[in-house]
This record gives sequence, C-alpha cells and structure tokens, in this order.
Amino acid sequence: MNSIKLKSRAKINLSIDVLGKRQDGYHLVEMIMQTIDLYDLIEVKERQDKEIIIKSNSNEIPLDFNNLVYKAVDLMKNTFNVDKGLDIYIQKNIPVAAGMAGGSSNAAAILVGLNKLWNLNLTEGHLEEIGLKLGADIPFCISGGTALAEGIGEKLTSIEGLSRDVSILVCKPDLFVSTKEVYECIDSKEINKRPNNKLLIECLKNNQTKKLAENMFNVLEEVTVNKYPVIQRIKDTMINNKALGAMMSGSGPTVFGLYENREDAIRCKSILEKQFKQTFVVVCEEKGVEVNG
Repeated sequence: MNSIKLKSRAKINLSIDVLGKRQDGYHLVEMIMQTIDLYDLIEVKERQDKEIIIKSNSNEIPLDFNNLVYKAVDLMKNTFNVDKGLDIYIQKNIPVAAGMAGGSSNAAAILVGLNKLWNLNLTEGHLEEIGLKLGADIPFCISGGTALAEGIGEKLTSIEGLSRDVSILVCKPDLFVSTKEVYECIDSKEINKRPNNKLLIECLKNNQTKKLAENMFNVLEEVTVNKYPVIQRIKDTMINNKALGAMMSGSGPTVFGLYENREDAIRCKSILEKQFKQTFVVVCEEKGVEVNG
C-alpha cells in the first residue's frame, strides 16, 4: 500500500495592492507573499477501491467535494486517468478562513504528493498550471519561499525573503471574514494609499527588516478593520510590545508582527493568547510543501 506524508505551509502577505478587476470577477493584484513555518500535516494512503475519503482533526473544514483537497485529487485523477482511491488525513494547525491560504496550501500539498505517489514526473511549473485551475494562491503555495505575485496572484517572481532571524508573531481572532465581501467593498471605494512594493523588495534584498516592517501595507486592511475593530487592537498590542511593524494578512482576520528579538515575540504571544488561542511564534520558510516520506 503506497502512502505519503506532507507538510503544507501557510503564507502571510507583506503587502497587498488591488489594481483592478477582470471580467470574470477575479481581481488584479500586486502583492508580496512569504511562506512561514506554520503547517498542516497531511497523510495520503492509497485505497483498494476508488473512493476519496477525507478525515481531519478539525470540524471547521468540509470533508467532501467542497474541500480544495478533494477537488485537487479529482482533477489529478481525471487529468492523468488514475483510477485509484485515497484515504487522506488532514491535521489542521493553520487557522481556517484566516487569510493565510490554509486551504490552498493543502491543495498544493496534494498535487505535489500525488505527483510523487503516482510517479507522474511533472515539473513544478506544470503542477502550478494545474493548481491555478483550482485557485489563484495555489501556484505560490506549491513553490513557496518569497515572491512578488501579479496578475490574479499567479504571476510569480521569486525575490529575497525575510531573514530567519526575524520572529513572526501570528494571531488569529475567533471570527470569520468573507474574502468575497472584502473585495466587493474595495471595488466601491477609492484607494488612496498603496504599498510601495519596489521599496519593500529592496528592503528584503538588503535585510532592512525595520524599514520593511514600517512600510508594509495591505489595501484590504481598512475594509476589514472597519468591520472588526479587534484587528486594530491586536496590531496595537504587537506594536506596543516591541514589534517592528504589524499588519493584517490577506483579507484577514489574521494579524502578524515582525520582531527582531524572539523573546519579545514570545512575551507578546503570552499577552495575546490569553484572549486569542490561535497565536503562534514562527519564522519564514523557503518551501511551501515538504514531502516527508
């Protein structure tokens, strides 16, 4: 019986800009994405029949065809005429509906895993093309690291990433944010301030973490914060406890802060986790998906 274990890592955004909207409803973006070492563990085992069975420690994710993992398996089976069933167990550690691409990351891991399990010998580029059919974040989740993402998020330029000496404090308040609604709100308002991605890329290249942290910007943040002021409170807590800068990731509600000093990050974690149990101190990571056997 063939099986494979996978690490499926989360991402944060160091910037998000929205440049417009396509006819098909997808938004044109320019953003910097960074893989972090917060991950779900996925185990995939082949079955004797043709069923796709998904189980998880989380009751917050669908375990049927509504899960991107199921869709990824289905797409791979149909594309490459593979007639095998699978048992998939997802141990969720990445907060759900958090602006950290947890679902996309799981789907990315499945594509990478099945490529290996079924000896398809597809290149990373080919896997990214397949992943794009399922979601705009999936190509980045396959390649991982740090990238400037353009288009709908699928045009990726690999750039220098955060130093592993930087500690990243991640905090997800217990609320659900609809990405669709946030983007709909952004359509109806004028964007007055935008991130300077050129400057941010320069900061990353020259390891100027403080300057980077002070210039990170997410145009979606204002929309989500207006609806959920708790996001601003978390940001303020981080800033007041020695974060170099703090920002909302994706469409929210997760907030992250960058710290020069790990002890400071851990100290702030102990303050925040009294109220928000999904609080983590992590570092950046170069791989989106890792195959563990």
